[in-house]
Amino acid sequence: MAAADPRLILRDEELDGGLEMLLLAEAALWAGVDAGLEAEKALGLGRSHWRAAFLLKRRPGVGVQELAHLTSLSKQAASRIIADLEAKGLVEKIAGDLDGRRRAASLTQAGAAFEERVSERLRAQLARSYRVGGLDGVAGARRILSALAGGRMKSGGA
Repeated sequence: MAAADPRLILRDEELDGGLEMLLLAEAALWAGVDAGLEAEKALGLGRSHWRAAFLLKRRPGVGVQELAHLTSLSKQAASRIIADLEAKGLVEKIAGDLDGRRRAASLTQAGAAFEERVSERLRAQLARSYRVGGLDGVAGARRILSALAGGRMKSGGA
């Protein structure tokens, strides 16, 4: 990773503008998730269920504790989300190789299909945005978002 440019001095107003853009972008992404979940309303699942399914697609075998860390949910909430997905046949839990008490979760075929149907809207949204940003913008955006995500990016997964 390249060293930070010492000429980059950001004033509070510029940082606040960046925070505003992040909050508005987050709202736009969640609107896409909500539209996808509306199309799946027979399942009765919410944003946290989709978020868990997405992370399980990217990081198969994640356990409750790691899911809680990645999403900033409590362990109890992460456990409930996985249990909800398991009850709907979207997730299966498998005992860990080294510790039989650790139950790794993975998407079933139905779970992968659910995640795909909801996520396709978001990928289209992100692709349009990346095209506006151009090649340099995409690389810069990824570096910035990765830095914001911090240790969560290093925690398992693809």
